[in-house]
Amino acid sequence: MAPTTTSTPSPNAPPDGRAVPLYRLAHSRTGDKGNRSNISVIAWDPALWDVLVSQVTESAVARHFAARHPGRVTRYLLPQLHAMNFVIDDVLDGGVNDALNLDSHGKALSFLLLGMAVQVPAALLDRLAGPA
Repeated sequence: MAPTTTSTPSPNAPPDGRAVPLYRLAHSRTGDKGNRSNISVIAWDPALWDVLVSQVTESAVARHFAARHPGRVTRYLLPQLHAMNFVIDDVLDGGVNDALNLDSHGKALSFLLLGMAVQVPAALLDRLAGPA
């Protein structure tokens, strides 16, 4: 599986849509190895897949994690699963054995990513998870 090379910025909000947190479109899991975090993003509904692919890009994730100074962000698409995996280098303060932070495994990083704003067209608002 080759990483995607898409790094286009998120499109502007559709005039008939709205911005919502990513957790309304997808759920996530996090893993780690050394100073590298793996964060999966899995669509709640296959109809939301194209929105995720177009907006949850390598560059958007790098900007969202800017305060953690990621070395590199690589995205792998898994279209048959309506999922993607991000490999984010240098965001765990050195990793489990070196980090002094409370979450040295980076389990909370999926929560951080799920707070990212995503623009959803009005036609897909009824596909979102959670209350309107």
